[in-house]
Amino acid sequence: MSTPLTPQDEIATLISRHAPRTGDYTTAIGNLTFHRQSSVTESLFHAARPSVAIIAQGAKDVTLGTETFHYSRMQYLLTSVDLPVQVRVVEASVDKPHLCVVLGIDIADVAALLDSESGSDSDSAAQQKILPATRGISVSDVSAELLDAMLRLVRLLDKPGEIATLAPLIRRELTYRLLNGPVGARLRHMALASSQSHQVGQAIDWIKHNYCEPLRIEHLAGMANMSMSSLHHHFKAITAMTPMQYQKLLRLQEARRLMLVEQIDAGTAGYRVGYASESQFSREYSRQFGRAPMRDVGQVRAQLSGANGGTAYSVLP
Repeated sequence: MSTPLTPQDEIATLISRHAPRTGDYTTAIGNLTFHRQSSVTESLFHAARPSVAIIAQGAKDVTLGTETFHYSRMQYLLTSVDLPVQVRVVEASVDKPHLCVVLGIDIADVAALLDSESGSDSDSAAQQKILPATRGISVSDVSAELLDAMLRLVRLLDKPGEIATLAPLIRRELTYRLLNGPVGARLRHMALASSQSHQVGQAIDWIKHNYCEPLRIEHLAGMANMSMSSLHHHFKAITAMTPMQYQKLLRLQEARRLMLVEQIDAGTAGYRVGYASESQFSREYSRQFGRAPMRDVGQVRAQLSGANGGTAYSVLP
């Protein structure tokens, strides 16, 4: 008689079955993805979205600015705002691949859940309004309740007829578990319309959709309903960079993606992401990635050709 799998081993087994080879896998459940890597990797540049990423096997480093967040088996990374980061798998092998499940989070769903809370919960939410802005990324251990909910969500992939009815309920439970977990205040604060984190989130959203445009801090601050000094302070507290640095990194990451995926030259890529000067683009690109644009892209392509079809950009953390 076989020994029943522990929840930790079961979720690793399910991820491995649905992600049989190295790569990123979408699923029939919206915003639920699996990630498998059979070897350690170089740093991958990635535009992180609000999400929870649970590692079932292996370990990974996520770097925001100069700060690195390490998480491993049965730990999760909570991202509460869009952030340009670098991701590196640091523990993986063919026999024991890195296995990760990621669920995207809709901040509007978080806000709706907060609105449904009452009594002491609403008092707690009110207290969150005065919390200072903190990093948009945090790491914590996976609780038994959080693991159980994620495991039930993943199991639904084997019962596709139940996904439409049960997946939204389990997603809501997962949001509840995250909000009431050790780093849930960050997510809660981001969803509160009156909070500084929410205001910074509005500024981030504008930059994300308009990164090619000239950035005027006074306009950005006005749109977020903040003073310029307050925006600068809280923006850096959440993202580890200034609005200008954030925009620059988005531009450079997108230019790199364009050169890799669309195979265009450096001058065209720089122009398409908002640079008027090719020399300035080349200078800032080299400073960020350590090599001139076309040389960097050539080396990345060479690395990918020997990496079993890996990608230069991670879809999710």
